[in-house]
Amino acid sequence: MKLDEIDKKLLNILQQNAKLTTKEIAFRLEMSNTAIHERIKRLEREEVISKYVVLLDTEKINKNFLVFCHVKLIQHNKEHITKFEKEILKLDEVLECIHVSGDYDYILKIYVSNMKEYRSFLINKLTTIKVIASTQSTFMINQVKNNTSISLL
Repeated sequence: MKLDEIDKKLLNILQQNAKLTTKEIAFRLEMSNTAIHERIKRLEREEVISKYVVLLDTEKINKNFLVFCHVKLIQHNKEHITKFEKEILKLDEVLECIHVSGDYDYILKIYVSNMKEYRSFLINKLTTIKVIASTQSTFMINQVKNNTSISLL
């Protein structure tokens, strides 16, 4: 699907605040409510917009201990990859799991309350996945930038 300039502007607006009404967006883009509504529906149908979410303040919900865990599998073959990916989907603490190239096979983005909770997660959940050879954890000191928007213009 090819996006025109209006689609891109619309998507940028929605990425900043998906709770805006069609009327508010139409006003910003100097278009009719119906035209904006139809564009949003088309972008949803075409799965350019995959879902709408709420972003939480991790401090306020006591989940501000951010860990990036690098995982190396015992062997990098289809069976181990499938097994690992199936098991990792079950772990609520893991917000992102990215298959990467380089020294490690995966990078996990994990949010927990503190080091004690992370240790428990590591021992009781992550390392019970039999296809993992090793892990290396990196802990966030300070978040300099955290943006969920992809600039389209």
